[in-house]
Amino acid sequence: MTEREKMLAGQLYNCGDAELLTQWHKAKDLARNYNQTNSSDAAEKEKILNELLGGKGKNLWITAPFYVDYGNNIYFGNNCEVNMNCTFLDDNIIRIGDNALIAPNVQIYTAFHPTNAGERFGEPKEDGSFEFCKTGTAPVIIGDNVWIGGGAIILPGVTIGNNVVIGAGSIVTKDIPDNVIAVGNPCRVIKENKQSRMLYFA
Repeated sequence: MTEREKMLAGQLYNCGDAELLTQWHKAKDLARNYNQTNSSDAAEKEKILNELLGGKGKNLWITAPFYVDYGNNIYFGNNCEVNMNCTFLDDNIIRIGDNALIAPNVQIYTAFHPTNAGERFGEPKEDGSFEFCKTGTAPVIIGDNVWIGGGAIILPGVTIGNNVVIGAGSIVTKDIPDNVIAVGNPCRVIKENKQSRMLYFA
């Protein structure tokens, strides 16, 4: 089993693996290029996103700057907007449905580390240095018609249902069901989100 396969399976894996580092550096370079591309150069931005992301639907708008780990584990549906300064640590799958609005400074994490320092770093080398810290992962899945407010943080393993609003500044530690508004730290459901009409886009 490769380190990438371990990573996507949620097992502890070695971040310093050559295959993973190659993709990590590629993603960082592509993200840098995206962030430095002229805002009006839609063709170049589209080209970079096609190379960076795992997959995307129609009408994706990402305002720079945008930061990722590997990039190719991120999937968008149709008609999605990501505002500036968002960070997606896609050590596992991040899958975002149709008609998503993601406000500035949103952070989506799929990676975590053992809480025990000995398990995180293992034994030091003879020179006193350590290997890359051990990392585990869990996917983040976001449904259709979701609005995530500014500064929200979504932790590994969370699923957010359809037609959900996540309040600004929330820290989402557990799954959120369909058709609700949820806020806070930790994020919790505060009321039903009744839909006067469903949104569909061509």
